[in-house]
Parts: sequence; structure tokens; C-alpha cells
Amino acid sequence: MRGWTEIGAVADVSRLGARVVRCGELRIAVFRAEDDRVFALEDRCPHKGGPLSQGIVHGCRVTCPLHNMVIDLGSGHAVAPDEGQARTFPVKVIDGAIWAHLDDIPVARVKAVVE
Repeated sequence: MRGWTEIGAVADVSRLGARVVRCGELRIAVFRAEDDRVFALEDRCPHKGGPLSQGIVHGCRVTCPLHNMVIDLGSGHAVAPDEGQARTFPVKVIDGAIWAHLDDIPVARVKAVVE
């Protein structure tokens, strides 16, 4: 699967929770919704840079722990009336493993970090 990198297992991310994957200096928050859908966003709120991985997951959204900005996990867009967008990464689940398309990030720089 060219361009795709295995970044963990669905079982390692609790429902309505998150796990962080570090790619060099970039931190990616991997979220699991209550219905087991998985999403990946840069672990940085577009408002003030808060750690989205530490936010509250509800439905397919996460609320930033710093200033309560709500981000849609699928699109990365802030929910109105807020504005902004977090960078998203396409993900797919194959046999319980989470795979992400990490654009131009070298595979050798991907390292799972439990937080």
C-alpha cells in the first residue's frame, strides 16, 4: 500500500479517546469514535495550538481542552461560529490495524507514542 503507514491498532485507542503518533516534530492525534470509526488530525487546535488529543471526544467531534473550540474529526473544520481547520490525514482500518496516509512524511520518522 504505497503511501500508507501502519500507525497502531484500533484496540490501542479507547472509544471516545485518542492516542498520539509522533512523526519527527509533527504530532498526530488518532481518535476513535464510539462507533469505532477512526480519524487522524494534527494534534494542534487551529485556535491557539492546544493539544486536541487531550480534548473531549463526542460523536465525531473533539472539543479543545484550552478554549472549547469544537473540531469536526472528519473534515478538521471548526464548528460554527468558530473558524479554522486542523490538518487531517486519511486513515483506514485493515484487520484491526490503523493505516494513515501521511503525505510527504518519511516512514522512518513515524513513531507511536502512548499519551
